[in-house]
Amino acid sequence: MSNVALDQIVPDFTAQATGDTSVSSSALRGSKVVLYFYPKDSTPGCTTEGRDLRDLYPQFTTAGAKIFGISRDSLKSHEKFKAKENFPFELIADADEALCRLFDVIRPKTMYGREVVGIERSTFLLDENGVLRREWRKVKVEGHAQAVLEAVQAL
Repeated sequence: MSNVALDQIVPDFTAQATGDTSVSSSALRGSKVVLYFYPKDSTPGCTTEGRDLRDLYPQFTTAGAKIFGISRDSLKSHEKFKAKENFPFELIADADEALCRLFDVIRPKTMYGREVVGIERSTFLLDENGVLRREWRKVKVEGHAQAVLEAVQAL
């Protein structure tokens, strides 16, 4: 499967998510879609990012967008994280890294002086036809949710 590219239709994918749901890119057509990749459930930056999106969620839905968080954590971990933080959106479990590879977000990182491979915090905005319209890579959490909302509203 090739990687995503701006102004191109995102290749079809199906993934398991919280709420005992299956998320399919083809079933999302007709809605704007925000896919945000984050490193790990219940860590400080990831919690803040999720909360920021949660707090703006009503404005995202008014703008016709659906939000999905994606990490390599298990569905069980996602369910706990979602419940604890009262996220109104689903979290996709990408344990096999299929979506991470499709969106090219797996990167070498230095953690505690060791090199590890992990998810680079990234967000992608798809239009109603499944075309990738915006991407944010190497995301800094502060102010990011608001920037994504503005891009959704402008689409």
